[in-house]
Amino acid sequence: MKSNYELASRNYDLGTETAFTVLAKANELASKGQNIINLGIGQPDFKTPGHIVEAGIKALRDGHHGYTQSTGIPNLREAVSNDIKKRYNQNISPDQIMIVPGGKVIIFFSAMLMGEKNKEILYPNPGFPIYESAINYSGARSIPYQLKEDKGFSFSAEDILSKINTNTSLIIINSPANPTGGVVPKSELEKLVVGLKEYPNVVLMSDEIYDQFCFGENNFTSMLQFPELRERLIILNGWSKTYAMTGWRLGYGIFPSKLYEIAEKLAVNIHSCVNSSAQYAALEALNGPQNCVSEMNNHFKRRANLMYTKLNEINGFSCQKPNGAFYCFPNITGTGKKSTEIQNILLDDLGVATVSGTSFGEYGEGYIRLSCANSDSAIEEAISRIKDFFN
Repeated sequence: MKSNYELASRNYDLGTETAFTVLAKANELASKGQNIINLGIGQPDFKTPGHIVEAGIKALRDGHHGYTQSTGIPNLREAVSNDIKKRYNQNISPDQIMIVPGGKVIIFFSAMLMGEKNKEILYPNPGFPIYESAINYSGARSIPYQLKEDKGFSFSAEDILSKINTNTSLIIINSPANPTGGVVPKSELEKLVVGLKEYPNVVLMSDEIYDQFCFGENNFTSMLQFPELRERLIILNGWSKTYAMTGWRLGYGIFPSKLYEIAEKLAVNIHSCVNSSAQYAALEALNGPQNCVSEMNNHFKRRANLMYTKLNEINGFSCQKPNGAFYCFPNITGTGKKSTEIQNILLDDLGVATVSGTSFGEYGEGYIRLSCANSDSAIEEAISRIKDFFN
């Protein structure tokens, strides 16, 4: 029987995350016997710490098999509140915190809450590709603001403010940033907060998923440290990067009271609740020993420095030292080749998986992203292959 149905047009506005496409191709090549070094996927190469895994197992054995509150178990929301108090000295009510199955949920919730036809949402470019995808799906117009290499891949508050008009409903920021490793200085954030006083109708969503991986000149500043913005601030954070829990699918959002009730309805409609045992693992992650976090941060700092140094030895490459997250974002214009062409050469010919800068937006042309989430020896071998090829 033939079918003749049509998809809703908004589905054609969805983008994707090319890192997963590269991962699939890298795995396919590896299965055929090719020696692949994966510097493409953005996840810690460490296993989830043992005490967290055991907490998840114990939760299952203790019978935590059913539904939980759509916003997350109360003691986990309380633990998130306590963690914020401890790290930022800010009081956030557990009633503003929502546990979700991964940080991307908060991106989509933010776009659904604030985006519709005739609205505009500003987002960083080069930036995490799901920002633009979610904005377009919401029906709003996606307006990029450029993260420039000569500014350390920070944004310019003046540039963002200049793009605001009566249709602007939401601004998305990300620091430490994927894919650039840039960290926005506190002084620039202060300029943005002051400027937003003129635009009380605009909500800000701050993606702070890499907040504990910051090792450059600019210390990380959470937007929670600006209480004057609290009534129109959404925070995205979670456990995936900090505790090497990407596959557990755990994130959280902090919403102003005005938006929380609607966000809760979205949760009920879309995912009901988060896996029960995973929430108990997340509880142990926050309440248990934190040395695993500092150890990972030290590893990423060392690897980022190693990668940055080695990349600058390659003809046609120039790389800024990343200030956070676990990525290097070298400029490859000196090779005379486009970003996607470089990505394909590195994987197909050299067995090194990376991600083209254009996967993160139009302003990513001329760059590629390399993840530091691999061993020192793997990083050295991968960059040695690239260096031999271009030099």
